[in-house]
Amino acid sequence: MAFEITQILLSAQSPDARIRTEAETTLKQFQEQNLPGFLVSLSFELSNNEKPIETRRLAGIILKNSLDAKDGARKNLLIQQWMGIEIAIKSQIKGLLLRTLASSAPEAWHTSAQVIAKVASVEIPQKQWPELISTLLNNMNQPDQPASLKQATLETLGFVCEEISHQDLEQEEVNTVLTAVVQGMNLAEHSPNVRLAATKALYNALDFAQTNFENEMERNYIMKVVCETAMSKEVEIRQAAFECLVSIASTYYELLGPYMPTLFELTSNVVRADDEAVALQAVEFWSSICDEELELQDFESSDAGESGSPHSCFIEKALPALVPMLLETLLKQQEDQDQDDTIWNLSMAGGTCLGLVARTVGDAVLPLVMPFVEENIKKPDWHCREAATYAFGSVLEGPSVEKLSPLVSAGLDFFLNLMKDENSHVRDSTAWTLGRIFELLDVISSENLQKVVMVLLESVRDAPHIAEKVCGAIYYLAQEFEDAGNNSLLSSYLTEIISSLLATADRTDSFNSKLRTSAYETINEVVRSSNLAESSQIIAQLLPAIMNKLQQTLDLQIVSSDEREKQSDVQASLCGVLQVIIQKLGSADETKPAIVQYADQIMMLFLSVFACHSSTVHEEAMLAVGALAYATGPGFLKYMTEFSKYLQMGLQNFEEYQVCSITVGVVGDVCRALDDKIMPFCDVIMELLLKDLHSNVLHRSVKPAIFSCFGDIALAIGEQFEKYVHHALPVMQQAAEACAQIETTDEEMMEYGYQLKRSIFEAYSGILQGFKDTKSELMVPYAPHLLQFIELVCNDRQRDESVTKAAVAVMGDLADALGSNIKLLFKDRVFYIDFLGECLQSDDEQLKETATWTQGMIGRIMVS
Repeated sequence: MAFEITQILLSAQSPDARIRTEAETTLKQFQEQNLPGFLVSLSFELSNNEKPIETRRLAGIILKNSLDAKDGARKNLLIQQWMGIEIAIKSQIKGLLLRTLASSAPEAWHTSAQVIAKVASVEIPQKQWPELISTLLNNMNQPDQPASLKQATLETLGFVCEEISHQDLEQEEVNTVLTAVVQGMNLAEHSPNVRLAATKALYNALDFAQTNFENEMERNYIMKVVCETAMSKEVEIRQAAFECLVSIASTYYELLGPYMPTLFELTSNVVRADDEAVALQAVEFWSSICDEELELQDFESSDAGESGSPHSCFIEKALPALVPMLLETLLKQQEDQDQDDTIWNLSMAGGTCLGLVARTVGDAVLPLVMPFVEENIKKPDWHCREAATYAFGSVLEGPSVEKLSPLVSAGLDFFLNLMKDENSHVRDSTAWTLGRIFELLDVISSENLQKVVMVLLESVRDAPHIAEKVCGAIYYLAQEFEDAGNNSLLSSYLTEIISSLLATADRTDSFNSKLRTSAYETINEVVRSSNLAESSQIIAQLLPAIMNKLQQTLDLQIVSSDEREKQSDVQASLCGVLQVIIQKLGSADETKPAIVQYADQIMMLFLSVFACHSSTVHEEAMLAVGALAYATGPGFLKYMTEFSKYLQMGLQNFEEYQVCSITVGVVGDVCRALDDKIMPFCDVIMELLLKDLHSNVLHRSVKPAIFSCFGDIALAIGEQFEKYVHHALPVMQQAAEACAQIETTDEEMMEYGYQLKRSIFEAYSGILQGFKDTKSELMVPYAPHLLQFIELVCNDRQRDESVTKAAVAVMGDLADALGSNIKLLFKDRVFYIDFLGECLQSDDEQLKETATWTQGMIGRIMVS
């Protein structure tokens, strides 16, 4: 059954594109015409020690890709194809894969280990290939087997554990796997390669070890072996052992108490003196402990009185020794760490962990950190000054405002002066720390504002990596004033701030687009946060300047893909700025004319941008058009003929579903702007929206927005929505029924369920209100189903508050629109009495108001 494919596999790796393409076509045809023969041939190639290593490796990769894919639909198809192959042929393939583990070529057995795991991920949940685990363990139990086979076997066990769920194995199998893996870590018996493979396998098997960790004797043994392995002389093995400890910290937090003194000593020694790769994992261990304790604190505060997992307060107990250890790491900076975003070093990990510690213990961290800051901030060595600044910035979230505000107020001048430090690392960390101060604390007043603004505007001209963080500081400064309700204070500096940020966005000395994007995002926040009455002139002057910049990007001659990408990024940022300006000036009748006078030119620019067909820009331009529709109201109609083709393109963009989702939202904006003048475009829009709902390809997150959009369309066109009722309502009913089937243990699906329920209610509300005065009888046949759906949602005690609001509102709309036609329905379904009672006792004034109105609407029916 196997065919000779060595030459084809060699040709598929040829530097000659013609030969390579021909070979790839041949392989594809073989796969499509005879999948079983194709897979057997690949397995023979992979297992044959006499074949070239490059063809064996490629055979393994193709085998793996024949069983697995990132795309869910493609993966399901591949699984079905595998399940459809004859058992005898599958057994032959699996036998060859297992045989490959004994190969002398690491490339071959490493690939085979991955393929075996992919087969296991398909078959073991189906209770097929029951002998796999025992076959692999047999390799470990025979003393005369070569070390390479044991290494390959342990690697395979690790991959298998990564691919399957712990529920797929019997406890007895889990026990034997763990025994083999832990014995494989044994220092005396095995080579370093075997011990490394065993340690990595344990990492993947830890989820399976729940029962074993609950048994004190077994737990003690596993922890003893892991801790011993963490002191191996080989760096890679120590790193892998600490990765196991990080996983144990999050998986078995509540069982760690007896081991914490040993673990502190281990991690402390490693952080202070070991190779950085190992030290990073030791710091990560403490970050994981913080994560667990923060989660427990959240749980305790949201579910007061309920007893959950025990909170062992490991961070609080370790604090006096842990914080000094982390502060030491801050002094281990690298010379180029600020310029390279990909760098992750011990200093950065230590600062991140220190931030988590501050969030975990709050005020208690400050007496341990502040002496370090005060001692190091004036030292001549830049490492000390940078570490002091970074330490201070790291602990700003967690401690109380009462404790932090005096410290920040006392040190603010000092930090502003450090923005002129001779060392760029110090300036970089100081800019980041100032951003954190403005984000988390309200410390800027009319007295110190001028100095703060002047320092920031001077520093935004610094090196690109520093300027980017200064943009962040300006962003949070603007936000702070808006949140505090005194945004007038910033008005007199607005022109200067915007000019500086525009100049920053135009800089040519930055090798990536992060600084430019950051500058434009900061302009957006400054405009958004500004006091409209005082800043409208400045923002109105900014509008043509941004339009001009966008026009310039359209006039560019693009010759390379890099230039095309840069053009798209700049256009997306500029469309984002235009959206914010339009929203700001369009939010008040006095300033709307500033938009209207440029509306034709703005719309022409957006239509030109759409013609570039870049999804990134498409999203931003769509959002900006939505804002323009709101600002121009009925005047937007003159753009619809030209714009509708891009609207239709967006609604059909299944691949870039974010574009589709945003386009659906813009349909709602346009409906609100045009009211019934949208009618000539509704047939096409409704047809596309219904197609979207029936699509199996479109991402599910778009579908709730489509239901809400039905409500927007119905409100806009009123009784003319009648022609769509027989198409839209059955789909809404199907979606309502699907809500009852949503898995309640999956948090992500629960959230999606809330969105879906809310949007269905919004659709019904819009349709009921649209028909209220003219065609309300059209909705009478759908009322029982809607009321039943409301009752289903009301019975869910965990329902989201936004769903509750939508349910109450739609119940009022139902009573208001249909009146006495549904009196009997409400008589039969008395659930609404308790539900309204619950809402009327809420602390949410808006919900109480809606519930009172709904109660009045239903009361009016019942006495009619």
